[in-house]
Amino acid sequence: MTTESEMNQVGAVSGVTDWHSADWRRVNQNVRRLQARIVKATQAKRWNKAKALQRLLTHSLSGKLFAVRQVTENSGKKTSGVDKVTWETPEKKMQAVHSLKSRGYKPSPLKRAYIPKEHGKLRPLGIPTMKDRAMQALYLLTLDPVAETIADPNSYGFRKERSTADAMGQCYNALRQKTSAQWILEADIKGCFDNLSHQWMLEHIPMDKCILRKWLKSGYLEKSMLCATENGAPQGGIISPVLANLVLDGLETKLQKCFANKRLCQNVNIIRYADDFVITGKTKELLENEVKPMVEMHLKERGLELSQEKTKVTHIESGFDFLGWNFRKYNGKLIIKPSKKNVQAFLTKIRDLIDSNKQTKTGSLIVQLNPIIRGWANYHRNAVSKRIFNHVDNQIFKKLWQWARRRHPKKLAGWVSKKYYTTIGNNKWVFSGEVQITDNKTKVVRLDNASSVPIKRHVKVKAEANPYSSAWETYFERRIDVQMEANLQGYKKLLRLWKEQDGICLTCHEKITKLTGWHSHHIVYRSHGGTDGNSNRVLLHPNCHKQVHSKGLFVEKPRLARGVI
Repeated sequence: MTTESEMNQVGAVSGVTDWHSADWRRVNQNVRRLQARIVKATQAKRWNKAKALQRLLTHSLSGKLFAVRQVTENSGKKTSGVDKVTWETPEKKMQAVHSLKSRGYKPSPLKRAYIPKEHGKLRPLGIPTMKDRAMQALYLLTLDPVAETIADPNSYGFRKERSTADAMGQCYNALRQKTSAQWILEADIKGCFDNLSHQWMLEHIPMDKCILRKWLKSGYLEKSMLCATENGAPQGGIISPVLANLVLDGLETKLQKCFANKRLCQNVNIIRYADDFVITGKTKELLENEVKPMVEMHLKERGLELSQEKTKVTHIESGFDFLGWNFRKYNGKLIIKPSKKNVQAFLTKIRDLIDSNKQTKTGSLIVQLNPIIRGWANYHRNAVSKRIFNHVDNQIFKKLWQWARRRHPKKLAGWVSKKYYTTIGNNKWVFSGEVQITDNKTKVVRLDNASSVPIKRHVKVKAEANPYSSAWETYFERRIDVQMEANLQGYKKLLRLWKEQDGICLTCHEKITKLTGWHSHHIVYRSHGGTDGNSNRVLLHPNCHKQVHSKGLFVEKPRLARGVI
């Protein structure tokens, strides 16, 4: 039962009538404190206490403010649902906060959209309305701490502070030794999100069953026709990945129990990322005759089945692909490198982009290419990738040289090289151009090379770490610092600002991460004579930046930073 003091603590931000007058520091503290308490109750198996805390958070103003802020700051904030409504203004956001009520709530049908998959296939997406997204975000605040606490230790997809690099690290740990498993079951679930059993979810998912049932049965609109949803969780909903994880969880525990006495000698390990997973085993017969039937039974209870065409057992010396990497032993040594399929898909994307920009200015083409090259190289920087990076750079150079020669068919190669390439150090072939910044100012941009990204080994997250538990807070803070520093390499000014602030937003005092995003704020506005140097800039969260400008607040640099500058 919720006490009066608990209600007072959570209601400490009550009375907020204007979006930019919200005390975001207090909002974050309220939400995080309740989530930590939900984790403690779940660990102690005090389910009634956890349920009471979940209800307290979903009915609190802090939770509603947090949820609306989350859906209005992510990449899909401008994508509307079937009602064609978005929340761009502070007034609309505040109205949305007060509209998030469970009593009388009825979700709208999803808007059906499709995105391309491999081999020309299409993946269906269900896009909820902004209000439904906010309601899902609100209930996700209470469901995710429970999901993290009861999750399989070696599940890495759609989980806070976990990544594909962590899954790769666990694969390495399970396969690197000479005594490690030699056989791998590569599993593929047939239409995972589309076939999740509603009955199983309603019986086992630890959240408000009435709200969950409404989401699962809301249906979708396709070509103005309302279609019912009897199974599955829509891809596109903010809460769907956590629902899918909860459905798939438990398989690792079953395998551990079954092989409790012989697990070490059989080397049975499972590494899962969302609906993709691999299971290691000592022999092919073990995986085919014991492990695979157990997996099929586990999935069948949840309305799922393995794809017989894509599920196979492979020897480690033949290698297997997982999450865009190839895992294979050469003379007994495990090597992890970008898969041929992944490299080919990347180069195809680059070539198509160059071909579709035949008349584009050089600088504009470079601006489009650089984020793709950097993103792909950063993804693979934890693997044995240096040779492949050099190969990719060579292929991109050939394509850009072809692009440049095509624009000037009557010019000599020397003339073309002088026009499009510059010299930096010993490299005479740096593809460069200019982009327009203002009417009177241009900026020289240069093509990034994949080979310029340093290879750096990833430190895998501890399997038992829980980002919602106060006991693990300092552990995750250190990991965030390392990740942000790696993400900002190459952006020296931003990295210096971030370090000066200890990675903290100076308005709400919460961590600035890749997920939250950031804006660069000028302390003295440039229109008032302020400079563009680091001495006049700080990093703020996007919403905090809007709040500062809306309220005319003054943000002061940390004293240590002023002394350094």
